[in-house]
Amino acid sequence: MGALVGLRVAIGPCRMLQYCLQGLFHQALKIRDVYWKIYNSIYIGSQDALIANYPRIYNDKNTYIRYELD
Repeated sequence: MGALVGLRVAIGPCRMLQYCLQGLFHQALKIRDVYWKIYNSIYIGSQDALIANYPRIYNDKNTYIRYELD
């Protein structure tokens, strides 16, 4: 996990999150577990930086808009 912390500092948590999101919902349980551990370490290390990079999910029922991030 030390290498992942160094990678998070070097390339930034937002770029690392984009690579990590693909593996969070993989079919194989062993692969998912590894990616969830990586995601949790990113989340614990830099929570405030990740908010701007979460993928936007459009929903017709709720019209909640984050004006400060647009």
